[in-house]
Amino acid sequence: MAEHPQTLVVFHAHPDDEALLTAGTMAAAAARGHRVVLVVATDGALGLADESAHGAKGDALAATRSRELAASAAALGVARTVRLGYADSGSGPEVFPDPPGGRRFVRVPVDEAARALATVLLEESADVLTTYDPAGGYGHRDHVRVHEVGARAAELAREQGRDVRVLWATVPRELIGRGIDLAMKVYRFPPDFDRSSFDTAYSPRSRITHRVPVRRHARAKRAAMRAHASQASGGEGDRTLGVLSRLPWPLFGLVLGREWFVEPGAERTGHPATDVFEVAT
Repeated sequence: MAEHPQTLVVFHAHPDDEALLTAGTMAAAAARGHRVVLVVATDGALGLADESAHGAKGDALAATRSRELAASAAALGVARTVRLGYADSGSGPEVFPDPPGGRRFVRVPVDEAARALATVLLEESADVLTTYDPAGGYGHRDHVRVHEVGARAAELAREQGRDVRVLWATVPRELIGRGIDLAMKVYRFPPDFDRSSFDTAYSPRSRITHRVPVRRHARAKRAAMRAHASQASGGEGDRTLGVLSRLPWPLFGLVLGREWFVEPGAERTGHPATDVFEVAT
C-alpha cells in the first residue's frame, strides 16, 4: 500500500479510451492504495460497433457503452466514475447536429467543460490529471478537446489553490510504426489506410517523461479491454481494441506491459520516471 496515498484523475473522451491508454496505470495505482477517478467526456454514441452482434446504435449504443464503462472501471479498481454527459462528436468529416437535449463535446465552450472537470479535481483533491497531447494522439476531434479542457481545468484548479500536475497519455510513435510495419506483412489493411499518418501521431520517444511498467496488472487491463465488447469490431471488421485484447499470454503482457506519458514543460535529463506520481527529472 502507498505510504502517502494520492489521487489520480484520468480524463478520457469516450468509453473504452481508458482501457487502451491508461488501464494498467490505473490498476497499478489502485492496487497500491491510491484513489483513482475516471472522468469520461462523451457518451460514445457515435462509436463504430458491430450492430449485428450488439444491436445498438445512437442512444442504445450509448447505454451499452455506459454499462461497459462501469465493468471496465470495476476491473481496474476505480473508486469513482464521472460522466460529463456530452454527446459524442464523431470522427467523420462533419460534426452532426446536436442530439435532442444534448450538445456535441466540441461545441461546448472550453471554459464551461473545464469548470465541470475542475469541480471534480477540487472535490477529489487531485494530485495528477491525465489528458492527451495537443493533437489528441491521432487527431480525433474529441481527443483534441480533452486536451484543451484538461489544460484549462488544471489552471482553474490552481487558481483555487489545488496544484494539479498534468500528464499526457501517449504512445511512442516509433513503436507504433514498427508494429504497423510488422502487421502489414501478415494483415491486409483497408484500401484507405494511411500508414504515413502514424509518423506524426502521438509522441516521439524523446518526449516521453514517464514509462510505467504495468505487466503485473495485465489481467486487469485485459479485463477492462474485453469489457468494451461493442468496440471490438465494427466498420471494416476487427478494431484495435478487439485485436489486442485477444493476444495470447504472455504476448499480451509483452506488448501491453508498459504505458507512456509526457509531462508538458518537463525536461527529461535521465531515464523516464516509472510512476505517474513522480516528477520527471
